[in-house]
Amino acid sequence: MHWHLLGLGSLGTLCAARLMQAGEQLTALPRRPATSVSRTLIYPQSHPQKAALTLTLSCQNDRPIECLLITVKAGDTVSALTPVLHRLAHDATIICLQNGMGTLDNISLPANAQVIYATTTDGAWRDADQIHVVAENETLMGNGSEQAPHWFTDIAPYWPGLTWTTEIDLARWQKLAINAVINPLTALQRCKNGELLDNGQRQQEMATLAAEVDKLCAQILPHWTANTRLRSETIAAQTAGNTSSMLADVLNGRATEIDYINGYLLRRAEQHNIAMPAHAALIRKIQALVH
Repeated sequence: MHWHLLGLGSLGTLCAARLMQAGEQLTALPRRPATSVSRTLIYPQSHPQKAALTLTLSCQNDRPIECLLITVKAGDTVSALTPVLHRLAHDATIICLQNGMGTLDNISLPANAQVIYATTTDGAWRDADQIHVVAENETLMGNGSEQAPHWFTDIAPYWPGLTWTTEIDLARWQKLAINAVINPLTALQRCKNGELLDNGQRQQEMATLAAEVDKLCAQILPHWTANTRLRSETIAAQTAGNTSSMLADVLNGRATEIDYINGYLLRRAEQHNIAMPAHAALIRKIQALVH
């Protein structure tokens, strides 16, 4: 199996390290021409058994893309993937490990391509060529099939918390629901995740957003448990000191992933004639922060 990686940020680099430790062949697909790219992973002091790890990823390879791991930001998917679409094998495996949903909706993939989705609670942030690993928790991967691909058992021992699941759609919706509550509110309030719980007004806003999500998801997913508010509050408490990715984007003047989180919810809500005014208002406020 020869892997290609699209996305050389914090999450992509962490995935690359695990694949290379598993002995997999890996080629990076940088946005700008390069022969190789180097990144250094720095693990938290709570993991003294893991020393800093420097990776040198080759970028020189014109072979057909058999297995593509996509970790770019949701809004960059089309511009990053389009230049290499012609290299995708007719039966390519494409693994999307991204925030949000709908990133492949407007992309024409090979007819026999297999798309696998993944969602993770790992945490890492990038400072130039250094990737600071905050947490290695759980990664769920699947495509609805009971049987994992043959390569899954090869990489699982080197990927902490990696699990194949038949419930990947539910897992993705659950993460989307939480992200749609926590991320834009922290970005708008310029606060850490846990600070959402320190203010009655913020908690009420969380409750309103969560209720709208649950109303939509109950229509789409027959076994949806309407507990988005509780799950969001639990995650906010567990990640109290974290800066959400959307807040980091706003602070750095970057485009956010709001269109693929709350925006995706609105597009699905329109299909079901469900109003989500709180989310619509939040989208407008976030879009006004970064032009």
